[in-house]
Formats: sequence, structure tokens, C-alpha cells
Amino acid sequence: MTNANAFAALAEPIRQTILERLAERPMAVGELAEGLPVTRPAVSQHLKVLKEARLVRDEAQGTRRIYSLDPAGLGPLRAWLDRFWDQALAAYVDAVEREDMK
Repeated sequence: MTNANAFAALAEPIRQTILERLAERPMAVGELAEGLPVTRPAVSQHLKVLKEARLVRDEAQGTRRIYSLDPAGLGPLRAWLDRFWDQALAAYVDAVEREDMK
């Protein structure tokens, strides 16, 4: 997985909503589709994109597939974003220290 694939998958607002719902708890397609302005087949297609980007995973439970967040894919994405946070925080600390020295 590349970060570009993950960001491309997350560029779609419906996929962002799906990911936010899965952050609450694992769900089946029908549960995820409730309240969304798209059909269950469309939700399945969005899940396919998220799965290919390694942001979600699925597990068979009887006749249903239960989707959940995939830590193996989200971890590298978070680590990449954390680098920017760490750099921004360090730059802020430097700026405050320089201002204090004046």
C-alpha cells in the first residue's frame, strides 16, 4: 500500500463517512448503508476501494461480511502524517523560544 492509494481512497466523502462509522465498531454492509445517500451495492464498491487501499478489512460471519478498520494499513498512514505533526510542533517550539530570547 502506498499513502497515495490511501489518500485517493479517502478523497471520496462517502468513504470518509464509512471509515468514521467503522471507527465506532465493525459493521456489515447493510448497517453501513443505513442513512447514506447511496445504495448497498454502491457501499460495497466503496468498501472494495477502501479494502484495496488497506484501510478496512473484512471477515466472514455466516452469510455476512463484517468490515472493520485495518490497523496494518492505517498505521503507516498515521506514521507518515505524524512526521508532519512532529515537524510542525518542533517549528512552533523553535519560534516560541526565539521570541522569548528577544
